[in-house]
Amino acid sequence: MKIGLIGTGRIGAFHAATLLKVPGVTGLVVADADPARATALADSLGVRAADSIEAMYAAGVDAVVITAATSAHAALIHQALDAGVPVFCEKPVALDVPGTRAVVERAEAGTVPVQIGFQRRFDAGYRAAREALRSGELGWLHTLRACTSDQSPPPAAFIPTSGGLFRDCSIHDFDIMRWLTGREVVSVYAQGANRGADFFAEGDDVDTCAALLRFDDDTLATVTATRYNGAGHDVRLEVCGSKGARYVGLDDRAPLPSAETRLSWQRADAPYATFMERFHDAYVTELAVFVEVAAGHAPSPCTPAEALEALYVAEACDRSRRTGRPVAVADVRAWEDGGAAPAA
Repeated sequence: MKIGLIGTGRIGAFHAATLLKVPGVTGLVVADADPARATALADSLGVRAADSIEAMYAAGVDAVVITAATSAHAALIHQALDAGVPVFCEKPVALDVPGTRAVVERAEAGTVPVQIGFQRRFDAGYRAAREALRSGELGWLHTLRACTSDQSPPPAAFIPTSGGLFRDCSIHDFDIMRWLTGREVVSVYAQGANRGADFFAEGDDVDTCAALLRFDDDTLATVTATRYNGAGHDVRLEVCGSKGARYVGLDDRAPLPSAETRLSWQRADAPYATFMERFHDAYVTELAVFVEVAAGHAPSPCTPAEALEALYVAEACDRSRRTGRPVAVADVRAWEDGGAAPAA
């Protein structure tokens, strides 16, 4: 199978190197809005660079992996579907609900598989926690506590096109909670703050956020995120039930220095610095699964429709932090369906 890859930045370069090791992949063609960057990556990997996306398709690719700028995702997915080529796209599908829904409708109307890159679904810890919950081992679920904390902030230029902290970062927590529990979020109450660089506020974003979520079975969840976690890149989930609990992210590189003097827990010598380190194995598994999807051997494990559900929660959180009020996810959905906007 020959794979085309669009977008040769940091995550694109990682995915390109990973794809070359996936069984069944016989060739790779890379393309980028900056042809020189695509050529540089191709030369380093010994693969072919196309001087345009159209040239990449003309090379006869069997599937496409999209790791380009977020603002280009929706158009590139549509282009892949026009070509009848199975497509993997990093989240988000689009920067807004209308753009995401247009992709959902297009994908559901056809037969070409689309897989969205929520890599936590392929992390061993999250999968083990899901199995423990679904098997009944944890009893009934009462609380979820999630955090996603970057060690250092992204470049200032990223913020205006990121969609904001809830859509860019916490959306991973919203997706994994839905996937793990099989339940839907019905309401949120969220807050945001800026204690760091001015460019977050200038970009109409926040550098730290917290949200309280209520699920349709009355399970409660807290989700926090920040761009300034000096201890290291920290992604964890606590799954707490009436009979037991599971804690995801407590491995030997978790950046959790203890304040207790009588505890054996020690800060890792080399804590995670980036999301790519934290989820390296999950990314590898995710792409191997996509190759199976593209070959017609498996259904998409994360469809655009599922990505849309996580986006509705992120939209509700962003509206809540702006208004200072709880927001029902159903109101956001109705608003985006063309109804009246939720009361400010």
